[in-house]
Amino acid sequence: MINIIRSSERGRTKIDWLDSYHSFSFGDYYDPNNIHFGPLRVLNHDLIQPGSGFPTHPHREMEIVTIVLEGVVAHKDSSGGEGIITVNEIQRMTAGRGILHSEYNPSDENILNLLQIWFIPNKSGLTPSYEQKKYSPEEKKNKLLKVVSGNKNEGLIFINQDANIFLTDIDKDKSVKHNVADGRGTYLYVIDGEIEIGNFKLAKGDAIKITDPGEVKIGASANSNLILFDLSMAD
Repeated sequence: MINIIRSSERGRTKIDWLDSYHSFSFGDYYDPNNIHFGPLRVLNHDLIQPGSGFPTHPHREMEIVTIVLEGVVAHKDSSGGEGIITVNEIQRMTAGRGILHSEYNPSDENILNLLQIWFIPNKSGLTPSYEQKKYSPEEKKNKLLKVVSGNKNEGLIFINQDANIFLTDIDKDKSVKHNVADGRGTYLYVIDGEIEIGNFKLAKGDAIKITDPGEVKIGASANSNLILFDLSMAD
């Protein structure tokens, strides 16, 4: 199965301090045919105005990953996790049996641009926890860089789910390849740029779901910034 999701098909929440695009059902946006893709439950692309953010609120039974694209986010949670997350940095919060947290744009002048990602965990009742790591942007130049893993032994940001996140920046006329293994799915979201996969053309905000096993060639027709999810599709 290959399915294209165009930018215009996403849900959207727009208020005075937040402009958020929802790739899956979230908040007031509900599509019974678009609840999740495997364990990937939420992919929100958020623009947060200076001096604004999400006040303290609860979460349960989710693995939450934050990736900053522009600006910085100040994070604080009831597990003791606290810090500033910047560009080229990944944060993971395990909500587990229950956690309170806040996220805030501390800048007086710069918009915060980030991805908020939620996974359904592979076990319930986990102890809430927090982790963040830096990565080098050179490592994702014209290649897929794994930044989140379901394998604790890889030394990356670890999530309690059989899922991986890759980032890549592809120069115009360059390409990368990804193998979709049997029983797994790939979800690719175009953060910026224009790409081609087979006969499909995708632009900023578009996404593609792939469950057909085999090699996928991702070619860039403009300088492009992408996030790719490799997920177990088992129930």
